[in-house]
Amino acid sequence: MTFTRRKICLMGAAAMGSALIPGISFADDPIRIIVPYPPGGPLDVTARAVAEEARADLGNIIVENKPGAGGNIGVDYVAKQSPDGKTIVMGALATHAVNPNLFSKLPYDPIKDFTPITLIAQTPNVLVITPKFSKETGIKNVKDLIAYAKKNPDKLNYASGGNGSAGHMSGELLKADSGIKLVHIPFKGAAAARMSVLAGDTDLIFDNLASASADIKAGKLIPLAVTTNFRAPALPDVPTMAEAGVPRFDISTWYAFFAPAGLNQKELDKLNKAFVKAIKSQSMAKRFETMGAQEKAGTPAELGSFVKEEMAKYKKIVAASGAKID
Repeated sequence: MTFTRRKICLMGAAAMGSALIPGISFADDPIRIIVPYPPGGPLDVTARAVAEEARADLGNIIVENKPGAGGNIGVDYVAKQSPDGKTIVMGALATHAVNPNLFSKLPYDPIKDFTPITLIAQTPNVLVITPKFSKETGIKNVKDLIAYAKKNPDKLNYASGGNGSAGHMSGELLKADSGIKLVHIPFKGAAAARMSVLAGDTDLIFDNLASASADIKAGKLIPLAVTTNFRAPALPDVPTMAEAGVPRFDISTWYAFFAPAGLNQKELDKLNKAFVKAIKSQSMAKRFETMGAQEKAGTPAELGSFVKEEMAKYKKIVAASGAKID
């Protein structure tokens, strides 16, 4: 191959340009974080923020979205990658606790096919409706919602970010515990689901607090209750579902980093140390506060135990709801 002086100069300029970006080199073999959901959601936003913080210790990190099948496509993709620490997934409540109980056939095993790295955060969901819907139906709280649904069976529906999402499970748990009927309308991502409620195409949604907070502050959405067993600091005046009349209700969205099974201890320690440092940074603390999320970074063993506990918990919830996807 013949190199002209112009080609050599251009190559040199490119190399110098990459060297000016701290922690990033075109020669680096980047770490890929796979987000199994569409861009713009809380998982995607958090993954990109953590990646930015961790680049100083880990070098080039690329975030890729591989949505589909309730998160199963992206998670299964990572499960089949080499355990070299270069491809990890932003797993979540749906992909590692709900889907194994909801889907009749799952292409991956949430325990055997992954090496836990660290839990990242937990975020409450919040049951919201629009002011227009509230005025039309007279629904101002959860008890009003339950009473209206019982008087109007099969009339109400709820949107969610997809089958197996925390929003889906929250709706099913409400149905099971209160004896009402709600039609589930799944969307490809929480953003699309929330927009359907704002547009009046669907009636209500158990939305992620981080996603819904801006519209709540703007008066576009009315919060009826949060889904955790404790009130959210970001919405101190909004009751929990239990306080609102649905006992034992406790659901939150959580997300965590996982690598393919077989990751060696040295790489695992390196990733855990860097990501925990990033998650606990002041920058991320501010982001979590804005999102209404609680930082939960910890050890791989803690995450492994947490996933098993969540799988057992949602096995009961899914069974009680009667929901199943073939």
